[in-house]
Amino acid sequence: MRVERQQANLPLVRRLEAVSFRAWPAASVQYDGSWQVRLTGGHPSKRLNCVVALDPSDSRDIAVRLEKATRKFDAYGRPLVVRETPLTPKPLVDHLIAEGWTCFEEVITQTADLTALEIPDTLDHLPTQDVGRFVDASLALQGQDVALKPVLAEIINSIKPAVGMFLMEDPNAGPVASLLCVQDNDLAGILLFAVSDKHRRRGVGMEVLSSALRWARMRGARTAWLQVSADNEAALSLYAKLGFVEAYRYYYWSKDGSQ
Repeated sequence: MRVERQQANLPLVRRLEAVSFRAWPAASVQYDGSWQVRLTGGHPSKRLNCVVALDPSDSRDIAVRLEKATRKFDAYGRPLVVRETPLTPKPLVDHLIAEGWTCFEEVITQTADLTALEIPDTLDHLPTQDVGRFVDASLALQGQDVALKPVLAEIINSIKPAVGMFLMEDPNAGPVASLLCVQDNDLAGILLFAVSDKHRRRGVGMEVLSSALRWARMRGARTAWLQVSADNEAALSLYAKLGFVEAYRYYYWSKDGSQ
């Protein structure tokens, strides 16, 4: 994958990065200078298991610091993953390239102005308070191992800002759609958004997303944000219809292409 570094609004990047950390908290967070080392032993999420630099000027002792981080990841039985954002020092990216690291995923962070957004007049859904039920549905819709239930429930319970767990179910077919909305003051994050294969292209995604955005706006959120894989054309199309626009992109790197 060829990575082209883009210009970005760095104050906005810093704010969205900070709010995304609060919305999806890792079990262990350690700092090496401005580099954040995030690890969560029981969950495979790359955002919960990566090294991310938060200061473009912090590029000292790159090889030594990566080796230290590698040992931490080895202790968790995980390959080291580096997450590159517009805050990442260019010498760090140059080092990864020179050492033969692989950039294996590109993700787009998008935002939408909730104060001006025309949210479709779809059927409204209220958030559930049942964490276990939501987690069961989320894992099923994303095709993930049910063994992840305890750690996913723990992650959701550890989120400090207000959480809205949106769930649509069919009495005969089971879970249809799920979405986690984290409202952090004037910002609302969309996470764990999934729709059943059998119910796609039927307006279900728009319905549950609209419900979450209305809920967040009623609680005082003024801006919505989300992170979506750059190759997820269906999701990008849905978000574009609602007025989401790109804020910045980030990339995942690994030594051997491990994900």
